[in-house]
Amino acid sequence: MEITKLFFITFLSAFLGVIPPGLVNMTVAKTCLERGKKSGIFVAIGASVVVLFQALIAILLARYIFNNPYVRNILLRTGGVVFLLMAIYFFIKAKKKSPKVKTYKSAKTKSFFKGVMVSILNILPIPFFCAIGAALHVTYDALNISAFILAAALGTFTTLYFYVLSFLKIENKTAKFTRYSNYFMATLMLVLVIVTLARIYVTGSF
Repeated sequence: MEITKLFFITFLSAFLGVIPPGLVNMTVAKTCLERGKKSGIFVAIGASVVVLFQALIAILLARYIFNNPYVRNILLRTGGVVFLLMAIYFFIKAKKKSPKVKTYKSAKTKSFFKGVMVSILNILPIPFFCAIGAALHVTYDALNISAFILAAALGTFTTLYFYVLSFLKIENKTAKFTRYSNYFMATLMLVLVIVTLARIYVTGSF
């Protein structure tokens, strides 16, 4: 049951984390427009493979941090504040009128390696998954780590695949789509604030 819970929460976090328009998903969308859905899927696969390693790095960093009580307490407090600020940020973005989303040109390489390169350039998943792993207090055995990194990659790929299938329909409704995705992210951040506060309470760090 704990493995299922860990997998589901990590999957959902990864899924929602990739929804707001960014470098990776916009590269997937642009590839679909220029070279077709099949190429877009390969970009998504390449990006998701990199997320496997990014999530592994993140969970190992979280392990080091949480083996040090002082660093753990500082991180929990800082993480709670960061999650709260991010929640406020996404709520504000959701209220604002969204500008037209820009797409990004990418090198003329095979689609899979394009996805790999773009995902490598996007280092934000590492601190994101580090915070997720810390908030969930992942136990560091092979099964839990495997579930965590697999859920992170699959959650990312699911959202990117959604972009592949839906971007042509979403393109003319970008403002509405972005607004609701920002609400999703704000809600996720609030959930992580609650989880972090619970962890602080359990460890007696107040």
